[in-house]
Amino acid sequence: MTDKKSKARGLGRGLSALMADVGADQADGQPQPAQPDRHLPIEQIAPNPEQPRRSFSHSDLEELADSIRHKGIIQPLIVRPIDGAATPFQIVAGERRWRAAQIAQLHEVPVIVRDFSDTEALEVAIIENIQRSDLNPIDEAAGYRQLMDRFGHTQEQVASALGKSRSHIANLLRLLNLPDEIKTMVVDGLLSAGHARTLVTADAPLPLARRIVETGMSVRDAERLVKSGGHVGGKPASPRPSHPKKDADTVALENDLGAALKMSVSVEHEPGTESGRITIRYKTLDQLDELCRLLGG
Repeated sequence: MTDKKSKARGLGRGLSALMADVGADQADGQPQPAQPDRHLPIEQIAPNPEQPRRSFSHSDLEELADSIRHKGIIQPLIVRPIDGAATPFQIVAGERRWRAAQIAQLHEVPVIVRDFSDTEALEVAIIENIQRSDLNPIDEAAGYRQLMDRFGHTQEQVASALGKSRSHIANLLRLLNLPDEIKTMVVDGLLSAGHARTLVTADAPLPLARRIVETGMSVRDAERLVKSGGHVGGKPASPRPSHPKKDADTVALENDLGAALKMSVSVEHEPGTESGRITIRYKTLDQLDELCRLLGG
């Protein structure tokens, strides 16, 4: 789907059009609805099979449908024409509104028509999901990872385009290195992103995560637990040697390398010298194989 040209263009027309058309501009602190190009019959519109969002809550759709019955669709859908298809238009952004409109028994919906390529349509769909206010930190991080892996965007490009700080992007990406059970705890709301971030550097994060959930620890208490090594199995872990506090540039470098390798990376400078060492921690043999492949060029 992606080619060299689309990878090289950076965050391009898809993102720009989404931000302009879906009302990224603010006035008096409120999003301004975009003006539709036209209204289309619902049966002339089909969802995008590449849509990254696969699950739609029935109760949420019913609630949105009730709002549509009373107020209509305030924000138009973004669609693109599909030549030669049985259904002439495909949704780029707004599938949830399209589904709710059917429940509300609307015959047509307001749309903005844009001639997006397959690559741009997928890019816009991912970005729309990232912009959802109810998105959990793991899904948000997965969206950033998808933008970087599939389209060749850097953390700086993603952060600049979406109005986020690069540290926010880097910190969320590090959560993807946690065990699946911990990520599920975050998705289910049992752990906050702050709790999960404290576990990224832990040698045995899963037992610590379970203890944090069981005891209802605050983030600060969780930080102390991780720094002390915890008390897994009733025995205190061996104390770790203390290290000088790292400067912001070193921490940023660790975050960038960790996000690129999808592994935990530690950079240690020898005081008073220009030398040091980099420690890369892998969790599976597959990760080790991937690291060897990357280093082997």
